[in-house]
Amino acid sequence: MKIVYFTHSLQSCWNHGNAHFLRGVLRELVALGHHVRALEPQGAWSLDNLLRDHGEAGLEPFRQNYPELTVETYDPTADPVELAGNADLVIVHEWNDPSLAATLGKARKAGSRFRLLFHDTHHRAVSEPDAIRAFDLSGFDGVLAFGETLSDVYRRWGWGDRVWTWHEAADTRLFHPPVQEGPREGLVWIGNWGDGERTEELESFLFRPARDAGLPLDIYGVRYPAEALATLDRYGVRYHGWAPNAAAPEIFARHMATVHVPRRFYTTMLPGIPTIRVFEALACGIPLVSAPWQDSENLFRPGQDFLFAQDGAEMTAHLRDLTHDSALRASLVAHGLETILARHTCAHRAQELLSIAATLGLKQGASAA
Repeated sequence: MKIVYFTHSLQSCWNHGNAHFLRGVLRELVALGHHVRALEPQGAWSLDNLLRDHGEAGLEPFRQNYPELTVETYDPTADPVELAGNADLVIVHEWNDPSLAATLGKARKAGSRFRLLFHDTHHRAVSEPDAIRAFDLSGFDGVLAFGETLSDVYRRWGWGDRVWTWHEAADTRLFHPPVQEGPREGLVWIGNWGDGERTEELESFLFRPARDAGLPLDIYGVRYPAEALATLDRYGVRYHGWAPNAAAPEIFARHMATVHVPRRFYTTMLPGIPTIRVFEALACGIPLVSAPWQDSENLFRPGQDFLFAQDGAEMTAHLRDLTHDSALRASLVAHGLETILARHTCAHRAQELLSIAATLGLKQGASAA
């Protein structure tokens, strides 16, 4: 099958977490023999920020770790129908310009042979619904939503059985436990400050518990304004700036545990959707403790795969327990990895996509380039 994916950026993961999943699932499709083209527009904000901060060297981790993936950069004024060419399946990520989606949808309604899917991996459908409603999806065959509660939003918008829940997952070709265990120390959190919508939660469930448990805390991420850096300094946090996603397994391998602090939209308006870091951390074999969120789809086995903390005091207690209980750490690592390998790898998601394509009348067999 010939698959074209219009992404915001595949090359850059600077404040663009969905690039992690797309890299993994697209290379699984390549490994299955499908012809995959990833198209990203010139001037993508994630790539521009990466190049501004790190230059061409910032692209090397992607190039080294994903040699089977090539990216075609296009002029945003180009005709996306011509760019899609003779594709069987075209997928449009929600960070694209609405005009691109409208043009492809118009061509699909006019009889273009490709099947057309919209891929939504963000909370804007509830936090900024007008931004998503700006997309004319009337010509699309369906929607891929990265959580059941987001799928419900699209069902309320009239999509019915043409929306599929397609969760993110771990790229286990890259994210796996270290081949040889080395020394581990302290706590690590890989995440961006963002728009400050979880400042209170980060203090309550990360900075203060790490300090109170006596654990050194390392943080990697971007978009930390001066006030955020001052907060980190006040708590004695070691801030390292941006780390390429490909470096995350090595970073996890140096630390005793990690913490998940969901953004507020994923605990209130879109409950049940974990970020990709949960999948990646468990795949890497690092114990994880999470601030509250509702696992409404039973993706994991809370208490076995990871620990939930209902407040800062419980988070501190869990971190102390992990520090002193090697058996607890080993149990969480084993169970978390078991769940990932059984249900939540990019290989699983590639097969799910092929099954969705089959319902649209597309053959799942591989195709020549």
